[in-house]
Amino acid sequence: MNKIALLIILLVAISAVSGCIGDGDDPPTAIPESTSTATPVPEPETIEPETIKLKVLHAGSLTNPLAEVEEIIEERYQNVDVQRESAGSAKTVRKVTELNKTADVLGSADYTLIPSMMYPDYAKWCVKFARNQMVIAYLDHGKYSDEINETNWYEILDREGVKFGFSNPNDDPCGYRSQMVCQLAESHYNDSNIFEDLIANNTDITVVEDNGTYTVKVPQSEDISPNTEKVMVRSMEMELIHGLESGEIDYFFIYRSVAVQHNLSFIELPTPIDLSDTSYADVYGKVKVELATGTTVSGKPIVYGITIPTNAGNEDMAIEFVKIVISEEGQKIFTDLGQPPIVPVIVDYMDLVPEELKPFLEAE
Repeated sequence: MNKIALLIILLVAISAVSGCIGDGDDPPTAIPESTSTATPVPEPETIEPETIKLKVLHAGSLTNPLAEVEEIIEERYQNVDVQRESAGSAKTVRKVTELNKTADVLGSADYTLIPSMMYPDYAKWCVKFARNQMVIAYLDHGKYSDEINETNWYEILDREGVKFGFSNPNDDPCGYRSQMVCQLAESHYNDSNIFEDLIANNTDITVVEDNGTYTVKVPQSEDISPNTEKVMVRSMEMELIHGLESGEIDYFFIYRSVAVQHNLSFIELPTPIDLSDTSYADVYGKVKVELATGTTVSGKPIVYGITIPTNAGNEDMAIEFVKIVISEEGQKIFTDLGQPPIVPVIVDYMDLVPEELKPFLEAE
């Protein structure tokens, strides 16, 4: 075989081998890293629980203890926002009964305001859960603060240059209780001029006596007309603290628990006039206060009340709030803040109370 034939055979062989590798017309097809065309699955949405706004209307003297209850509620229930609003107890009740304000919980410094002003349309039951007592609070810079005591306080308040305060009786139980203290003091100290010297001579609040019972008459709030050189009157007892701290007044009538909570010095009054002891209920009852509305309030031991109004928008969480107030946990809060809890806790209409609260209560 000559060289030309061998060359032809070799070329044919190479061509055949190339055909086995590829057809020579199309380049090799690239294989993509991923051929999936599936739609990605979206991450599940995180649904935040709806915020519950729990509206609590309460007496000013309940501010500190209920602030602690608020902290407990908001820590346990992350979606709850407790919205507290303080005022004098009578004014607080009128927000519901006259202004149609929604309230999930209502706390009063005088439990009797709940049945007398709210039953039957705005509340159905009332829990009695805490006590208090009237004192006279002051700071060391007050005039004659180094002299005042439980036997001479009314003489000190009457001295020239001394200015004292009390809250508006039409708005606040502490205000009408201040009037009761001054009138009860006349019998206790055997001095028939105490009310006249302190109250009647410095405001248009008057008192009449009928067969051993005294009725203090309070005019419309704008007509109380305090002698501002001698007396400061504010809607709520808590508002008088600023007057004391600024030196505008030397003394004011207040609850013992408030004085303790605000680190104020205070004079403890004799039990027959401080409205603290149930054994003196008959003595306290000899004084009544007729408010501008025509409502008459009788002297009695200081007892706080709490209820869930009928217009509550968040009853379940309101029950949890009240439950803490009347439980041992709540009782410790009140004790630590200088306000004795009532144990056992008393309710007037057990059959109308939410079932969840009944284990904490005793029927009246």
